[in-house]
Amino acid sequence: MKTKKINIKADIDNKIIDDAVKVLKDGGMVAFPTETVYGLGADALNEKAVGKIFKAKGRPQDNPLIIHVSNKNIGEYVENIPNKAKVLMDKFWPGPLTIILNKKNIIPDKTSAGLKTIGVRMPDNILALKMIEKLGRPVAAPSANISGRPSPTTYERCVEDLDGKVDMIIGYGKSDVGIESTIIDYSGFPPSILRPGKITYEEIKKIDSDVIFLDESRKYLDGEKPKAPGMKYKHYAPKAPVVLVLGNKLEKEKKISELISLNLKERNKVGILASNNLIKDLEYNKDIVFLSLGEYKDEYDIARNLFENLRKFDDKNIDIIIAEGYEEKGIYAAIMNRLKKAASYNIIEV
Repeated sequence: MKTKKINIKADIDNKIIDDAVKVLKDGGMVAFPTETVYGLGADALNEKAVGKIFKAKGRPQDNPLIIHVSNKNIGEYVENIPNKAKVLMDKFWPGPLTIILNKKNIIPDKTSAGLKTIGVRMPDNILALKMIEKLGRPVAAPSANISGRPSPTTYERCVEDLDGKVDMIIGYGKSDVGIESTIIDYSGFPPSILRPGKITYEEIKKIDSDVIFLDESRKYLDGEKPKAPGMKYKHYAPKAPVVLVLGNKLEKEKKISELISLNLKERNKVGILASNNLIKDLEYNKDIVFLSLGEYKDEYDIARNLFENLRKFDDKNIDIIIAEGYEEKGIYAAIMNRLKKAASYNIIEV
C-alpha cells in the first residue's frame, strides 16, 4: 500500500481535510493528530474499515476501540448516560477523557470488540474535530503505532510505524498531552477509572464522589475481554526490556546503580530514565544513555515526553532500560501506569 503523507507546518488546508474524509468514506485509514497521542482512524460505523485497523496495527481482536466524536450529542450511539457523566463531558470535552457507556446497535461489534459497551471521547485538536465533523460519523481510533509499542506523539513516529500500512498520515505538530486519555466506565455502578490520564482521579472525584480507581493490574483469564484499551495486553513497550525501580530516593539510587554495574559487566548497553542523575558516581561510557526527566518543568511535561523518550532508546539500540518509579498521585498515576505496562510489570521495590 502506498501511504499519502502530509505534514502540516502552517494553517490547516481544508483540501487536506477533504482528502482525509474521502479516505474514511471509502473505508480507508487515516493517522491523524490529537491532543493525547496520534490516532489511527477509520469510520467507526463501517465494520470492514474498522477491521483494517486491527490488521494494520497487529492489534488483538478482543481489544476494544474508542470512538471519537466532534460534539457532545452522542445519544445516537450510546444510551443511559448518567447525569454525572454529562457533567464530566461538559467540563472536560473536548479533552483527554473517554467515557464508557452502553452502546446502541448502530455501533458494530467489531468496533466494540464484541462488548455491549463503547468508549467515547471528543478530542481537543482542531484538525481532528474538523475531520470528524466533516465526515459526519464517529471515528474509531486507537493510537497510531504497531500494537504494543510506545504510542506516537509526532508525525515522524507515525511514519516510522505505519508507512505502507495505512492510506494516509497527517502530521500537525506534537501532541500536547503525550499520553492517552483517562478512561472512566459509566456502564455500571460504581463508575470506575479503568485507565488514568491527564484528567486525574482526584479531579473526577470532586465531581462524582462515587467514582473508584479500579486496579487493572490483574491477569486476565483466557477468553476474558477487557472493557477498555490498554488493560489486558503488553503496551507502550520499547524494543528493549524495561525494569522499573520503586522506593525512597536513596534506595532507588542505590538499586539503579547496582543494576547499571551488573548490566555493564554483562556488556549490555544501558538506558536510564530518571528524574535526577543517579549515575553521577559512575564513569560515563558509550554503553550508558541517560535521559533525564529532571530537565522538564513539571509532571505534565514529563508525561508529554514519556513515549518519545522510550522511543529514543530504540533509536540508540539500548539492550535494557532502567526507569525510576514515582508515587502514584495526580498525573503520576498515569505516568506509572504507562511505565508498568512498558515494563510488563517487571518491577523492583526497594
